[in-house]
Amino acid sequence: MAAPLSDAVVVDVLRRVDRLLTPLATRLGRPPALPREERERWWADEVSRVAAGVSAAPRFAGKLADLLPLQNTVGTAVQSLVVLGVAGEHGVEAPAERVSVLAKVLLGRDLPADRVTPLLIRAKGAYVDEALGSREDRSGVSGAAKTLWRAARMLTRIDDALDVRPKGGLFARAVSNLPVVGVAGGYLAEREGLRRAAGRTADVLEGTLKG
Repeated sequence: MAAPLSDAVVVDVLRRVDRLLTPLATRLGRPPALPREERERWWADEVSRVAAGVSAAPRFAGKLADLLPLQNTVGTAVQSLVVLGVAGEHGVEAPAERVSVLAKVLLGRDLPADRVTPLLIRAKGAYVDEALGSREDRSGVSGAAKTLWRAARMLTRIDDALDVRPKGGLFARAVSNLPVVGVAGGYLAEREGLRRAAGRTADVLEGTLKG
């Protein structure tokens, strides 16, 4: 049995994911005139239509995808993008707060910002160029895809903790286990999971999520 992941490991991974994906969330082009409630819906629906396809892609291999470090890590990377987008709508700007929200929504882990902060300071600046790539690599559609894949690779370090991330319904998840047609089931499951991630993020930031 693997040893429980330490707070330091979790924070180190999530801070890198935050540094990769927060700029991407900022660039996505959400209509600026929407009321806050509709902005959150935009992240849950509009971004989900694009992002769920990316996170469902490993399902082409059906159940085999569960034996590889793909489905959970790619799906969690895309959910991280939605979580950070909704957090931005709530004015969350401090890295420690963003990492805290990622941990709560995606891992079900209670890591208040005051516990995250000293761990961020200790690990500050490691692997920035290697992890983030060049500015040119992070621009455009291909840059967005590369950024999500980098985030997914980072998340392999905590893959054992990702099973609690928001999931889709049982039917879509069952279909996702089938070869080839698993893409459709995976898409539906991941899209619903993204909506749940957006809703859970709003609940966390509004103080209404219990447990």
